[in-house]
Amino acid sequence: MTVPSGRRERKKAATRQKIADAALRLFLERGYDAVGIREVAAEADVAVTTLFAHFASKEALVFEQDEDFGQRLTRAVTGRAPHEPLVPALHHEILALVHHCTADSAAPVWGMIDESPALRAYEESMLVRHAEALATAITDDPALSQTPTASRTIARFVIDAYALAREAADPQAAVDEIFRMIEAAWEAARPSRPA
Repeated sequence: MTVPSGRRERKKAATRQKIADAALRLFLERGYDAVGIREVAAEADVAVTTLFAHFASKEALVFEQDEDFGQRLTRAVTGRAPHEPLVPALHHEILALVHHCTADSAAPVWGMIDESPALRAYEESMLVRHAEALATAITDDPALSQTPTASRTIARFVIDAYALAREAADPQAAVDEIFRMIEAAWEAARPSRPA
């Protein structure tokens, strides 16, 4: 008898979440550098090979929502209604992501990330990866008619908006201010229309 794919996917997602929750609990209790992969696997009651089947590295355990972050940004491009402007859709999504990561409950996690060179480096590479995926989505949208260079530039600005706003005293005001500049850059990058 075959297991329905929906059930199997739910089980995989539950295992992944159990591992991530165990890792974060240990990291926050004892410090990121003080906890090893074997300890995380034991705490989650899984084999080390199972842990690595779900997470490519120790750093990835902290950023377990990494894939969702990237998908949300690309969906802001690909899921827009016909003729819906791009920049407001991205503004809305970045604002939601910033609200999530600046919630009081997220402060201990960001404190841990800020204190760890390995986690800061991982976050930086993750954000570059998301900027590239976002740029590809913008370039591939025929309604947007952007060059790869313009798409990559706007995508990096959007990712930088997230990173800068997360550290701002007033994250919403920072997102709004940055997106006014992104809107101006987007308008400047638009292909000129024949007269």
